[in-house]
Amino acid sequence: MTTTLELVPGLITTREEISAAFGCGTFQGIEPAAAAKKVFVYSDPSAGAEYGYTFDGRAEDDEHGPLYLYTGYGANGDQQLKSRNKSLRYHVEDGRELHLFVAHGKVPGSGTMRQRYIGQMTVDPITPVEVRRGLGRDNQMRDALVFRLRPAAGTIPKWEAADALKPATATEVADVEVAKPTSGLIPAQTGVKDKNAEQHSTAETFADIPGGLRKVVRREGVLMEAFKQHLLAAGHEVKTFQITLAGEVGALTPDLYDITDHVLYEAKGQTTRNNIRMAIGQLADYRRHVPKPDGLRVAVLLPSEPSNDLKDLLAEQDIHLVYPDETGFHGFPLPVT
Repeated sequence: MTTTLELVPGLITTREEISAAFGCGTFQGIEPAAAAKKVFVYSDPSAGAEYGYTFDGRAEDDEHGPLYLYTGYGANGDQQLKSRNKSLRYHVEDGRELHLFVAHGKVPGSGTMRQRYIGQMTVDPITPVEVRRGLGRDNQMRDALVFRLRPAAGTIPKWEAADALKPATATEVADVEVAKPTSGLIPAQTGVKDKNAEQHSTAETFADIPGGLRKVVRREGVLMEAFKQHLLAAGHEVKTFQITLAGEVGALTPDLYDITDHVLYEAKGQTTRNNIRMAIGQLADYRRHVPKPDGLRVAVLLPSEPSNDLKDLLAEQDIHLVYPDETGFHGFPLPVT
């Protein structure tokens, strides 16, 4: 193994050259290089549909900067967070650099695909991976793991226009099952007790994302998992939706749909006016696309009780309110309206 290949964004190379330099494989989309402490990711959106990898591409920038979506390993059946997918998801914990390449046409006179180096990336520390519904190579619907990749600190990615996600051709709503939590995830700032599961108290973490080291708040996800567990313990069936819209990039994904009570929930990690206003807008958008909307109720899930004025704002929009207290989740079960 040699290490003479310099990884500079914009570099055009091949899998074979990367393998010779760093000791990784040459055939799969995710190729760990254990000795070199790296993970190489190869994306080919143009060939994605054939292999069931239909979500690859650069998404729109958000408040944390550039974002690239990458479909995980496994052409048929539900993708699992193991093997190569696990090496990608936990590359930071394993002390491995993550490097992203995009297919860039074939080497003239051969069938070898060239690879264009985008730059060093990292899985999004806030939402590392999402589950999307899509067709596998066998033309059967399955769960796909869609990894959210961010440029590593100090990296200026070399993007091209062709790297952008393509707009959806149709508006579709696909069900996504919500797995039963295997351990308790209780917000540290509340007094809610979970007698049957381990207490989880980490609501914040530090992550190296564009702009430097930042404190990443995970309260929303922690709160949502605790409430899922609460619903399941009460015998409720839950799921969510993946909503793709014709002519638009990406998908809408509501936080949680309670099938039993026909309630759509949007969770927020902080009880602020801006967060509540955002939830009101999201719920208004989501419920336009929910199948069989007759009798649908919507609710905001917050980590604490809001002010009286914010309660009035939600009531005027016909939106229910749920938040944890010492006895469980105040506002659940929802009153019949």
